[in-house]
Amino acid sequence: MGTAERRRAPEDGGAAESTARSVPGAPDRDIPAAGPDATVRMRTERSEGREAREESAYRPLWTEEPARRRRLPDPVRTAAVRAVLVVAVTLILAMVAFLCTMAGSWLAFPMMIGSVAGTVVATWGVLDVWVTRQVWNQRHGVVSMPSSTARAMRRERRRARRQARSAERAQERIRRRGGAGRLSHS
Repeated sequence: MGTAERRRAPEDGGAAESTARSVPGAPDRDIPAAGPDATVRMRTERSEGREAREESAYRPLWTEEPARRRRLPDPVRTAAVRAVLVVAVTLILAMVAFLCTMAGSWLAFPMMIGSVAGTVVATWGVLDVWVTRQVWNQRHGVVSMPSSTARAMRRERRRARRQARSAERAQERIRRRGGAGRLSHS
């Protein structure tokens, strides 16, 4: 039995009944979810020698929630992962350089040079994420601003398609009339 249960001994010597109350945030699976429907009643049937469990509500291990934000585009996510790895290695190099300096080791100077170079590369990696995100937004029209390059490009493509369709319809009309290139019907 869980620690959040209260036991009540029967006075008539019959079936014992215990009710489990939920503990908010309890990680145990034995403790049911909070709420009026989430009590677990256990009845012991002494005549048969076994326990029968009635559960009025089942609490799953997790609940699916919709994502608050959309997933990052692949190029941006790749750049972000690369930047995180470079920053992590740079921090490790800096820590090793500090510890080597404190210990008076000969490795302190090479590690210090490595951590300075890593800082430059980490700065490049973070800027790469920012630039990649901006380029993605411009090319794919995610930014909803009147000056968006992607919106202007879509507008020009639509205009070109409309002109191509109207020119095609005009050619089709000329072919249907049978007047291939004639200006007058005489």
